[in-house]
Amino acid sequence: MPKKAKPAENGKEEGPAPCKRVKVEAAGRPSALNFDSPSGLFESLISPIKTETFFKEFWEQKPLLIQRDDPALATYYQSLFRLSDLKSLCSRGMYYGRDINVCRCVNGKKKVLNKDGKVHFLQLRKDFDQKRATIQFHQPQRFKDELWRIQEKLECYFGSLVGSNVYITPAGSQGLPPHYDDVEVLILQLEGEKRWRLYRPTVPLAREYGVEAEDSIGSPAREFTLKPGDFLYFPRGTIHQADTPPGLAHSTHLTISTYQNNSWGDFLLDTISGLVFDTAKEDLELRAGLPRQLLLQVETTAVARRRVSGFLRMLADKLEGTKELLSADMKKDFIMNRLPPYCVGDGAELSTPGGQLPRLDSTVRLQFKDHIVLTLGPDQDRSDETREKMIYIYHSLKNRRETHMMGNEETEFILFQSHGLRFPLSHMDALKQIWNSTAISVKDLKLTTDEEKESLALSLWTECLIQVV
Repeated sequence: MPKKAKPAENGKEEGPAPCKRVKVEAAGRPSALNFDSPSGLFESLISPIKTETFFKEFWEQKPLLIQRDDPALATYYQSLFRLSDLKSLCSRGMYYGRDINVCRCVNGKKKVLNKDGKVHFLQLRKDFDQKRATIQFHQPQRFKDELWRIQEKLECYFGSLVGSNVYITPAGSQGLPPHYDDVEVLILQLEGEKRWRLYRPTVPLAREYGVEAEDSIGSPAREFTLKPGDFLYFPRGTIHQADTPPGLAHSTHLTISTYQNNSWGDFLLDTISGLVFDTAKEDLELRAGLPRQLLLQVETTAVARRRVSGFLRMLADKLEGTKELLSADMKKDFIMNRLPPYCVGDGAELSTPGGQLPRLDSTVRLQFKDHIVLTLGPDQDRSDETREKMIYIYHSLKNRRETHMMGNEETEFILFQSHGLRFPLSHMDALKQIWNSTAISVKDLKLTTDEEKESLALSLWTECLIQVV
């Protein structure tokens, strides 16, 4: 049996006890990550810590440090991204700022050493060797297949976008000053060693990135060195800094980030507008005009505050009796910007329907379920206020891996419009049958006519969302 890792403590001032290095691999047990399912992958990332323990004791609460003595896992981590990979990547056309940052922490401040335009490997290596600069490579999953494979599974697991950066730091140097992030952070140490210092958050579960002056954050709550194969997690808001010890080889680590703008507050902002819009159609008071000059007043009146409080209580009561919370943007933003399913080859199976055409007597099953969202929304082809709700199905099968997490706003509308289907509300029961069944006969779908049943199956099949079994 493998020994349990000693989890990080974030609640005591005294110096950290030495962390035992854990022998993870048992006899006959593979040490590479488990890609059988999204949950299997995450379990293997934090092994030997159990997922129930992780989410009960660490997630959004305190750091988790897992140090391993596993040569096979260390070798696998090293294969994910190496300093030597930069030469071939630069030949593919990398640009400063967009793809690569070159920086160094000087006197507690970040100094950016980027040149203009395209990155040339010889200049990049010169800055790395002579200026002791850290190379930050943005979103390497765009180019490294195994990182695509990992992050696609994690996006399925978390139901949230998962980005990454690689940091390559020469010996005796530090890339970034003490700071905190607005994302949950998973660190994989790939090459060399990196010394980490973690501090108590000044803004727990921060919603923004922030830099902290070192003389204001006190002593580290945790201090340790990561080696290849080691894993570190810390919640958003955790103040941290890391450097490569002098006299050693360079360090390469992968930062995987998730849960940006994915809080209950964000969900309320996303859903409350739809609830208010729908309720105002039925409630005369919500349609009544504001008092004259309310918007010109310096302070909101007590009467206005009471009215708003009453509306909120009414909306809460209404919410208790409904089954649907309409997401205005969060679902669409996630599905539109996430990675496509990991595949080997040209990805034709994601864009071209294959196998038998579904007929009335066919049995079908849903595929790529983790890459599809089903939501309700107003009919986008009508502009009047009486427009009916429609069922919208969006998927990420046609998303472009090359633009993942790069903020390519120009193509967002096009992607959103082309990667989905729309059905009337009368199709909801039939769609739920497909979603909730391992396999189902087309003729058993809860629709009025055989023509509707076949048409629904054909629409889903054309988008590669179902297959005939």
